Amino acid sequence: MTGPAAGTRRALLLRRPGTSRRGQEMASDGDRRRFRSLLSRAQLRAWILDNKLFAIVLAVGFLLRVDTELGYQWQMWFNDSFTYMSDVIPLRPDVTRPAGYAIFLKALEPLHSYAPVTILQHLMGLAVGVMVYALARHRFGAPRWIAALATLPVLFDGFQIELEHLILSDVPFEFLIMLATTLLLWDRKPTWKRAALIGLILGVAETVRSIALPLLPIFLIYILLLRIGWKAFFSALIACLTPVLLYCTWFYAVFGQFAMTESTGVFLYSRTMAFADCNKIPNLPADELSLCITTPPSQRPISQEYIWENYSPLDRFPPSKFSSLPNHLAEDFAKRAILAQPLDYAQIVAYDTIRVFEWKRYVYPNAQTYNEYLFGYKSQPIPGWAHGDVGSYTSPVAYYIHGNPLTDVVEPFAGGMRVWQRYVFLPGTVYGAILAVGLFGMVLNWRRVGGPATVPWLISVALIVAPAATAEFDYRYVLPAVPFACLAAAMAFGKNTRMGNWVAAKEAARAARKAGAGGTAAGSDAEPPAGPKGQELTPGESTAL
Repeated sequence: MTGPAAGTRRALLLRRPGTSRRGQEMASDGDRRRFRSLLSRAQLRAWILDNKLFAIVLAVGFLLRVDTELGYQWQMWFNDSFTYMSDVIPLRPDVTRPAGYAIFLKALEPLHSYAPVTILQHLMGLAVGVMVYALARHRFGAPRWIAALATLPVLFDGFQIELEHLILSDVPFEFLIMLATTLLLWDRKPTWKRAALIGLILGVAETVRSIALPLLPIFLIYILLLRIGWKAFFSALIACLTPVLLYCTWFYAVFGQFAMTESTGVFLYSRTMAFADCNKIPNLPADELSLCITTPPSQRPISQEYIWENYSPLDRFPPSKFSSLPNHLAEDFAKRAILAQPLDYAQIVAYDTIRVFEWKRYVYPNAQTYNEYLFGYKSQPIPGWAHGDVGSYTSPVAYYIHGNPLTDVVEPFAGGMRVWQRYVFLPGTVYGAILAVGLFGMVLNWRRVGGPATVPWLISVALIVAPAATAEFDYRYVLPAVPFACLAAAMAFGKNTRMGNWVAAKEAARAARKAGAGGTAAGSDAEPPAGPKGQELTPGESTAL
């Protein structure tokens, strides 16, 4: 049997949509119509009516961020902000922290304003809330009110909103990790291509904050447990390592070291200064003896001062302390101290981790730093060390916008956010309770090794333990961990879970009682039925003889 002639085949081919210019235009118009239908007013109205509570929560969160932009135009400053800005102009890797955030700032530099930076960060904060809600509802079927409740900390917390308004890497990092988590958990079994995308996002996140790579095993182990094949596993692994290796290559080209930073050892050394006793460290090399201090641990200042203050033993080396030799010696010393005093190390890590769960927020690590976490009455000044002529401007932060880099505090908008932050934030004890709810849900699901909720729960725990183990406690490091704990807690009430079934049973019983009450009320308003020979019956009397 033969097919149509060549001319006929060409005619048939040209009639197929998308095979001619007219057909391609028709297909393109169809795609545009489908896209517009997703954004149509009817679709949006239907979504809002179906998710009224979350729509209200999201709208309030949006208005709070608008108020922040209007009240603190157009950014707020933290000490680390000026280091990031110095890496932007000119763009280069940094020896103390990864410069992925500086690349983000560089991409926005042509706009010569900090407004696009903070607006994008506020949108990222809102997007994190949307992802928590969407995952809890779409994949796990949590009740609407529980899914909306899980978004309150990230959408309403005054300190979270202030963090989004700071020129800092924390919120882009938080957004990237939540995006990777959403892609991983959105379907029961992600494809290998999605696994590669997840790995790539984690790799990019590692260039933003150097805690993303330690999270990679959580994702990889979950992929293995899903049994979707080694292709997905290695796709995620290779995709994650690719941006990291590219960044290390860039760092090597500038500093001659194949690394992300020259600060890992320095920060770990500062952590051990809370307990290290050289008399308990055997076989300490001679070139590391200068790192010892004789002050008893109970009388020493907070750990981070052994990084930044000039009395640090690290300042006995030629500057900078963030260079190959001091960083290497500091890291080796820290490892020896941890191995020689494991219980002391565990105690200090546990102490700083437990501080996360305190009800009250204390002025820590000092008043100046703590004030930078608050919506203030005036702009934070540009410190002297951040000044330096860049063209005709006195600092990189001024050059970036070609103008005055100080925050313009505008009332009454700023006052509204000051009051909001004073009263609306998540106490550490409540965060601990949220973690406990997620853990309880995982225990009930122990036959499945805790189920998918294990992923966000472990991420949340890792994000609070890692700083305590490698640097020091800081309130700033807690905020990105909160949405993952909230997600795990919401998943504990998902469909076909014990806690979810319990809530569903309670809601069904409440609805039944309400329906019964309505029926009783309706019956009481009706006229009583007629009895034999037309005689009316009294309430409760039957016509049966």
